[in-house]
Amino acid sequence: MTSINEQPIPAARPVIGEDEIEAAVRVLRSGRVVQGPEVAAFEEGFSRLVDGRHCVAVNSGTSALHLLLLALGIGPGDEVIVPSFSFAASANAVRLVGADAVFADIEPGSFGLDPAAVEAAITPRTAAIMPVHLYGHPAAMDKIMPIAEKHRLAVVEDACQAHTAALNGTPVGAFGAGGTFSFYPTKNMHSLEGGMVSTADAELARTLRLLRNQGMEQRYANEIVGANMRMTDVNAAVGRVQLAKVEGWTEQRRANAAYLDAHITAPSVTLPPVAEGARHIYHQYTVRIRGDRDAAMAKLTEAGVGNAVYYPTPIHRLKPYWEPDQKAGRTWDLPQTEKAAAEVVSLPVHPSLTQNDLERIVTAVNSLGENL
Repeated sequence: MTSINEQPIPAARPVIGEDEIEAAVRVLRSGRVVQGPEVAAFEEGFSRLVDGRHCVAVNSGTSALHLLLLALGIGPGDEVIVPSFSFAASANAVRLVGADAVFADIEPGSFGLDPAAVEAAITPRTAAIMPVHLYGHPAAMDKIMPIAEKHRLAVVEDACQAHTAALNGTPVGAFGAGGTFSFYPTKNMHSLEGGMVSTADAELARTLRLLRNQGMEQRYANEIVGANMRMTDVNAAVGRVQLAKVEGWTEQRRANAAYLDAHITAPSVTLPPVAEGARHIYHQYTVRIRGDRDAAMAKLTEAGVGNAVYYPTPIHRLKPYWEPDQKAGRTWDLPQTEKAAAEVVSLPVHPSLTQNDLERIVTAVNSLGENL
């Protein structure tokens, strides 16, 4: 039980400090608040995290996925292979362009797409593969990229939870045709709200810029049909402040995760593995619970340790996907996805944790014991 003098430890804690506030106020006072110099500077700065790729800022991570699929020409009649164990936005973006989401199973360790399951899911209609770098652990890009090349498929990286993660030295967002990032407040860095697309293709980057701005580069000279998915300069200014801090915060997350790895010993808890060559940046520190997960979470909450399940319902079981599949007689065989959804719990790992917080987390988790 939480001591009367101890506050509960939140599962996540967005950072909004004086630097972020001052940056936002500076832009508001400037009068240049939409698609101005701050956005351009944020794009240039973020490019350094993705091997110098072109970067296009938009208003959310979902918009980043949506516009990248549009820019690649993916639409009705196409299929995109996605994991069902992800946030719904991954598959929603596919549906929003009129394509079909084909769900493939995940690897039990990384929680990313299983390359063998990806290859088995390819059909003549497959246009793209969407690996999700879930919880900040890179998907098996070293195996997925050769599959995509063999079948001439685009790779759309959902790196919305994985800023600065890498595999064998290559940062996520620098593998496929394009990578997408989210700057929602609970991410490893944020811009209050926002997203980014990275790509090595200059023409694709230009198309993305047109799509985010009503299809025009010059005012009233519309070249294609587009939308308003621009990032404001206020968001970009906050993002630039966070960009300067994200590496330090990430190292603190990794240090916090290392402490938890070294001190959590409860037999009912499986720690998050890290694949060889992977740089895990711990957007979430996600364990598996053997036994009664609800009881375990209740005990952690009673001890003042925030916790959450990402994600309790796989996408293929959500109403917008489940009902059409049922009507079409379509079923998905995703045993690792179902197992993960039933077992995972994310514990606090954010950089605001103190040493006392870490010790409290360890004590609470170890008190779960062997059987629940």
